Amino acid sequence: MLTADEVATLFRDMESDRAERKRNYQEAADKIRQAICAYANDLPDHRRPGVVFIGQEDNGNCSGINVDDELLKNLGGLRSDGKILPFPVMSVTRREIDGCTVAVIEVLPSTQPPVRLDGRTWIRVGPRRAVATVEEERRLTEKQVWQNLTFDARPCADASLDDLDLHRFETEYVPSATSAEIRRENGRSTEEKLRALRLISRDGRPTNAALLLLGKEPREYLPGAYIQFLRLDGPELVDPILDQKEIGGTVPDQVRQIEELMRLNLRTPAAIGGAKRRQQPDYPAEALEQLIRNALLHRTYDSSTMPVKVYWYSNRIEIMNPGGLFGEVNPDTIWQNVTAYRNPLLAEGLKSLGVVERFGYGLMQARRAVKENGNPPLATQFEANYTLFKVEPAR
Repeated sequence: MLTADEVATLFRDMESDRAERKRNYQEAADKIRQAICAYANDLPDHRRPGVVFIGQEDNGNCSGINVDDELLKNLGGLRSDGKILPFPVMSVTRREIDGCTVAVIEVLPSTQPPVRLDGRTWIRVGPRRAVATVEEERRLTEKQVWQNLTFDARPCADASLDDLDLHRFETEYVPSATSAEIRRENGRSTEEKLRALRLISRDGRPTNAALLLLGKEPREYLPGAYIQFLRLDGPELVDPILDQKEIGGTVPDQVRQIEELMRLNLRTPAAIGGAKRRQQPDYPAEALEQLIRNALLHRTYDSSTMPVKVYWYSNRIEIMNPGGLFGEVNPDTIWQNVTAYRNPLLAEGLKSLGVVERFGYGLMQARRAVKENGNPPLATQFEANYTLFKVEPAR
């Protein structure tokens, strides 16, 4: 990030393709997102952070807003609210410069442009901020850096375009990941679209995320990419098996199939209390859905042949995924909307397809649903090589 002197210099200078001013957050939230997106794309190729000053007028004067913790929290949340994809690398700080207190957003150039805001690729060249043209998007795609990528963003060396369902890509993925006006103006080939959405490498190899999102047979290259469902007639793994299934296919297909299966296995007896009769399931469907989606999104796909395991015992449900907690997430911060993504490109695809509605809130929603349904609190086990959630039935 920038030094204090570098930030102060940008603060005192005119607006440029590295600095933008906004008098407050409430009136300019959308434009702040556009600026973050544009700086992440770094079309001029400065290879230096861009800065947005919140609390500064267009003429450089101080607007005098209250730069409190709530404002900093709201600005920091712009990174992971799912509108800007892939996730920008940015910091938010409170600074006093020339007697003016401002919030400062520093945005690093992305190694995987184009970065999009609600399906649009924003750029900034000099004082101009605009949606990128097709040619400008091509220039951004050429800047992609394939070294030091997360596993899901790496190309699969043995795969080819024939391993992807390209019809599904054109009819489902493209409409969900790009805006309508961009598609109307778009004359690009399917391969160019795949490359712009970071689903293939420069040499045309599908990324691992592309196989997980659009692959015809993802397990051919990622053997552990499936769900193992087991229902047991007792509290132990050695008890008789009532039902067992292996659920494969793409991750979106796995989500759809396991959620249908879970709903079929829920029991909803009538709960009679007071003057009202209500239906109360033994397990809240919303909590199970969030826990399974969390497991599929955050699991390791590179070094494990272990599937996501959903074991339904007579007295509990266990949901286990390979891979421990990642990044800055730990047993405490996991419940505080702290987000770190082992598979950011997969996360982007699931958000675009509507499988994930909002980043960082799934586990909190699951915990709330469990409480509201009358179940005991979620039990957890976090190990170096796996993560486990346990849900007991409502009492």
